[in-house]
Amino acid sequence: MRKLATLGFLLGILTLTALAADISGKWVAQVPGRGGQTRESTFTFKADGDTLTGTVSGPRGQEVQISDGKITGDEISFSQTMEFNGNTMKLMYKGTISGDQIKFTRMREGGQGNSQEFIAKRAM
Repeated sequence: MRKLATLGFLLGILTLTALAADISGKWVAQVPGRGGQTRESTFTFKADGDTLTGTVSGPRGQEVQISDGKITGDEISFSQTMEFNGNTMKLMYKGTISGDQIKFTRMREGGQGNSQEFIAKRAM
């Protein structure tokens, strides 16, 4: 009976691992910008357990490393720090993975400005 319980526990752990979202790869999104215009951004992610690393590329091809990347089930979070004219801005991202889509919410650190929502799709 004890072996059966242990086997059941191990199968449960394997099932949860299999259900964890596979986020590694490229994702493309039309991200809201100033004045309501959107810009295409490419997110390149690599998952290692519950750690998320990668880059975000803008329309001009510049890549910015992500920081503080975490994965919890189908939820992800990370930040991106950028500099403009000597000013540093940190963006905080939270997303929910569903199949080949990630529904993101993005907000400036400190809550300045409005949050923005957009959907990234897996690049094929």
